[in-house]
Amino acid sequence: MVDLHDSAFLKAARGEAVPHTPVWFMRQAGRSLPEYLKVREGVAMLDACADPDLIVEITLQPVRRYGVDAAIFFSDIVLPLKAVGVDLDIVPGVGPVVAEPVRTLADVEAIPDLTPDRIPFITAAVQGLVGELASVNGGTPLIGFAGAPFTVASYLVEGGPSKEHAKTKALMFSAPEVWDALMRKIAGISAAFLRTQVAAGASAIQLFDSWAGALTPADYVRYVQPHSARVLAEMAELGVPRIHFGVGTANLLDVMGEAGADVVGVDWRTPLDRAIGVVGDRGVQGNLDPTLVFAPTEVMTARAAEVIEAGRAAKSHIFNLGHGVIPSTDPDQLARLTEFVQAYPLA
Repeated sequence: MVDLHDSAFLKAARGEAVPHTPVWFMRQAGRSLPEYLKVREGVAMLDACADPDLIVEITLQPVRRYGVDAAIFFSDIVLPLKAVGVDLDIVPGVGPVVAEPVRTLADVEAIPDLTPDRIPFITAAVQGLVGELASVNGGTPLIGFAGAPFTVASYLVEGGPSKEHAKTKALMFSAPEVWDALMRKIAGISAAFLRTQVAAGASAIQLFDSWAGALTPADYVRYVQPHSARVLAEMAELGVPRIHFGVGTANLLDVMGEAGADVVGVDWRTPLDRAIGVVGDRGVQGNLDPTLVFAPTEVMTARAAEVIEAGRAAKSHIFNLGHGVIPSTDPDQLARLTEFVQAYPLA
């Protein structure tokens, strides 16, 4: 078995000195890759996320093509809900749609807990990936994936994607006992999903809180942070580095870090040097604007250099985009960006 302990990504995630700035891309597994579109042809998203062979192939594709420093497990934020029996589907052009949104305590209690026997395909996929990744680029670590409680709760309460999260906040403010039960339920599901991945060989985890930016710091601390903290604390017990990322979270970076992250992901809206000043004694991840890959290469790399230079002030820095890869991205540009970041001098 290849020892990944000294990989650039894991060293950075632990806050240690690195041979080069490690780089990977959120949503690198799919979307923009022609080889991904080919294997996904005619296969529904959630079906792809439950097929070990497809999970392995799709997760490996960007690692082979770009030589990034980490693989991100191919899955979807609502897959654990589907696995426990929630009636939902991912509608093309819309996103996850829940047939019967959560409104009451009885609705929460009707959601089963997630146990390993419900997701044997996750164990099989991670084990297969770890074996394959051991021989790619001298050994590449796998990042486990899960949605954070607030974001998953928002899908359940709203019944689908939302810009305002009005129903979610209404439940949070008007029925705190239902909200607390729902968040406890989802925290348990997210932790179980990540624990299964780590047990099968994932080397680190990232907890995605895509919609947390809709909250004020006070509401985040009161209604959300304890539940994200529970998930991250369970991962700490497993001894893996923890990355916590949210979108539009400039006002939450300090309290998201305090939830238990080793590394705080920063979206492109917040200058990295400003973020470093508020995350505390933690690493940062990010944060090139995803649209810069559509600019001329020299413009893209010049802005990437600015991100890397800003990252020097942090405890550690993992280069990434400030959000996911846009589907129309030219894969060759991401290859150039990867090469640029990995070759950029550390001193």
